[in-house]
Amino acid sequence: MAEEQKSLDNLSACRNLLKASVDNSTALALALDKTGPRIAELDKKLMVLEVAIRPGGSKNCTFAAVRDHIGLALGPAVAVLKILDSVRELERSLLSDSGPDSDIFSYISTIRRFEEAMKFLTSNCNLAIQWLQGVNQFLEGNSVADDRYISNVKRSVAILEELLATGEQARRNGKLLCGAFDKLEISFKQILTESSATVGLANSSPSIAELPGPILRKLQAIVEKLNGNNRIKNCISIFVEVRSLNARNSMQSLDLDYLEKAIKEHDDVKDMESCIHDWSKHMKFIVKYVLENEHSLCKEVFGSLASSVWTGCFVKIAVEAGILSFLRFGMSIAESKKSPIKLLHLLNIFSVLEDLRMDFNKLFGGESCNEIKNMTRDLVTKVVNGASEIFWELPLQVELERRSSPPTDGSIPRLVSFMTDYCNRLLDDNSRPILTQVLRIYQGWKHEKYDEGLVTNQIYSIVREIAVNLDAWSKAYEQRALSYIFMMNNHFHFNSLKDTKLGDLMGDSWLNANGNYKEYYSALYLRQTWGKILALLSQDNPVSSTKRLMAFNEAFDDMYKKQLNWVIIDESSRDKMHKLVVQTLVPAYTSYLQKYSLVVEHSDVFYTAQSLENMLSTLFKPKQVKYTSSSTIGSHFTGKQRNAVIDQYRFTLTAM
Repeated sequence: MAEEQKSLDNLSACRNLLKASVDNSTALALALDKTGPRIAELDKKLMVLEVAIRPGGSKNCTFAAVRDHIGLALGPAVAVLKILDSVRELERSLLSDSGPDSDIFSYISTIRRFEEAMKFLTSNCNLAIQWLQGVNQFLEGNSVADDRYISNVKRSVAILEELLATGEQARRNGKLLCGAFDKLEISFKQILTESSATVGLANSSPSIAELPGPILRKLQAIVEKLNGNNRIKNCISIFVEVRSLNARNSMQSLDLDYLEKAIKEHDDVKDMESCIHDWSKHMKFIVKYVLENEHSLCKEVFGSLASSVWTGCFVKIAVEAGILSFLRFGMSIAESKKSPIKLLHLLNIFSVLEDLRMDFNKLFGGESCNEIKNMTRDLVTKVVNGASEIFWELPLQVELERRSSPPTDGSIPRLVSFMTDYCNRLLDDNSRPILTQVLRIYQGWKHEKYDEGLVTNQIYSIVREIAVNLDAWSKAYEQRALSYIFMMNNHFHFNSLKDTKLGDLMGDSWLNANGNYKEYYSALYLRQTWGKILALLSQDNPVSSTKRLMAFNEAFDDMYKKQLNWVIIDESSRDKMHKLVVQTLVPAYTSYLQKYSLVVEHSDVFYTAQSLENMLSTLFKPKQVKYTSSSTIGSHFTGKQRNAVIDQYRFTLTAM
């Protein structure tokens, strides 16, 4: 401020000296005006001496010429004086403490008038100097003025030259204007900060964070002025800083810790699905609301500049808001180990990216967005390729599970319950259109025609491989009766798929056939087990009644112990089997006891009819145990499972 005051004092001194010089020049012009008429009068009186007096006429012309030169010089000099007054007034306005706070537009107008005044001052100084230099040369060459007038003209020229140099230096250094521009930048940040509002999931609407028209016009006016004076770089930095902070604050209410987790930390399937669900929701929020608003604001505030300027500004804000972290999370899923569950995750990710495709094209279409565009393109490629490869290899992976052992309790293998639920998931109204689109894109990239029946045929292949596996597993049981329970459970499971997507695809004839097979294996089981020990009570048996009763009790006890851990998954089928077994044994056993008048109520060797019934009612119930199978299949679906309760496990595609 001391240097600026010194500059003002110098300008004031120059102004006073120049005014005095102009006054002297004016006096000289008046004197010349008075001298001209006297010479003309003398010329008339001395007509007779025309030849001798001719130089006097020449002097008269000389005085007139000097007067004209001075008159031409006075105009620019007077203009310089007036401009100096305006400049001093404008300087006071620019240096005032209030600055642009009271009225941005008036302050910018003051800057503009100050710049114009300085330009006008320079041009008028140049013009006045040229005319006064001409007067000086004319006077020195014609001896019509004394040295005092010539000295005044020279001093005027020197003053103007000093004033011109001071103005040029002020324009080059620009301390006063720099200070004014600094104040504009401060106002820009203050207006932007005070007007910025965060967006949350609860109030996510594009209009929530829009700036009012008057605020936008202030910001635009500041941008245009700073850009015109090569100060736009700081303005952009301020904008990016303020709006990035606003974007991060909008995301602050969200729990985004999962974005930084390594994929190995998502071994828990429920945790993985929860994270991807959150990612889907948050990805849509940041793109459709946070970044959409920032994109619009960048364009509105910096729209008068080249498109590369405001798009570059937007990209910086998008990166600060965390868009790359969202893309990297999707990439970590796409690059994780292959599994059927991963296919569902990839379809979810593709669905989100497809939903946001138009938004991405709009927001990140510029050259300054290449990093985001390339990462998004790579993510889509990995998602499409990964999902398609997993889907193609599903039947093979089911086949590879054939080498594993069946459940020791005759229940439904995890592979069967998992894959039927999995196929239903693939065929539901959400997943199937996405899967079809992914496969269509994949085939297109390979320049192959897409087969409309591709998904259906692949599901058929999966079910066919499951059926072959069941047949192989049933033969692995040493006890034929357990294999019947095993097949009964699995055919019931298939029959229960009615009114599901997979059941609709396979058709009623397939469903009914499985129902018939279930009854068929139920009958085989009864005949193979309880039907055999019932023969021990046959009247044709020559052994005594007591011995026959003892043999029956021993056989019953042995069979009960063998079947104690066998399971019938479906409760209604289990109850039905209980009734059939009870109806097969208990009435015949009771009749036998009555026929031979055998009393066993207090016997430690024989069962009573009621104890038989009680024991039979405990069979086939699922135990709360954790299976340890050699099968490598493993996963867990969220949502409603079927009657088979499956522990969490992983299904590793071993052939991949």
